[in-house]
Amino acid sequence: MAVKNNVTQLIFTGLFQDREAQRVSFVIFLPVYMATMLGNGLIILIVNISKSLSSPMYFFLSHLSLVEICYSSTIVPKFISDLLVENKTISLDGCMTQIFFLHFFGVAETFLLTVMAYDRYVAICKPLHYMTIMSRPVCRVLVFGSWLGGLIHSLVQILITVKLPFCGPHVIDHYFCDLHPLFKLACTDTFVEGIIVFANSGLLSVISILLLISSYVVILVHLRNQSAEGRRKALSTCASHITVVLLFFGPATFLYLRPSSTFTEDRLVAVFYTVVTPMLNPIIYTLRNAEVKNAVKRLWSKKVNLGGE
Repeated sequence: MAVKNNVTQLIFTGLFQDREAQRVSFVIFLPVYMATMLGNGLIILIVNISKSLSSPMYFFLSHLSLVEICYSSTIVPKFISDLLVENKTISLDGCMTQIFFLHFFGVAETFLLTVMAYDRYVAICKPLHYMTIMSRPVCRVLVFGSWLGGLIHSLVQILITVKLPFCGPHVIDHYFCDLHPLFKLACTDTFVEGIIVFANSGLLSVISILLLISSYVVILVHLRNQSAEGRRKALSTCASHITVVLLFFGPATFLYLRPSSTFTEDRLVAVFYTVVTPMLNPIIYTLRNAEVKNAVKRLWSKKVNLGGE
């Protein structure tokens, strides 16, 4: 039986109702999005052209930056352009598309962060076998599995959602399309769909968090027998990853692993993980990693020398 939708267009309430606040937000978030594109693009570039960044860790980092670019571009351009208009509209098909890619790239990032934790575990706890265990074919399989996992998860979410009938109202109390705000607009009971979506997202999040915690617990136990200098070097390579994990999972856990609401702080937290966090990741990895900083300096020196010729 075909789904009957009287609603073909949806309206966002936006981040703020005040026009002045929206203009200020535009001035702030446009440079943030540009920095996200440039920063993550720079990491992808230097990892692919620098011979000193050929280890598996940087291979995973380049894919993480690619995910950040895709994830941010799913939401932020539409969000920024809506700050300049009074009627913030999106088609129902466009809304479904945004949800699909939001969950696709979001879960792909979750899996990539878990893979990167496993990479650090092997590097620190099994250093003599590191290049054998983390061979390039294995790394490609792990990255492919991360993208495939995101795709399967997103397909499940969207197949549940597209079957719902929407006959009004047509106002989404958010600045982008997500499952919980959209479910509130369905003209049918969505309790079962909500449980399935929660189980799908929650199970993936819990498993990923447990794997991440387990990796670092094993690493910390292993480091007890190392020298102070050895512990310092090992923890230094993990610090950037741990920071990124906290920035990613903290806001997402706050929003998705508790009952949904319409409070303004929920939208502000969403801004942090959809707009700000993708910009911070390349900064964190660049500032805390000497090899990445040296690669950036060499790239800049090469550009200056070419420009001076």
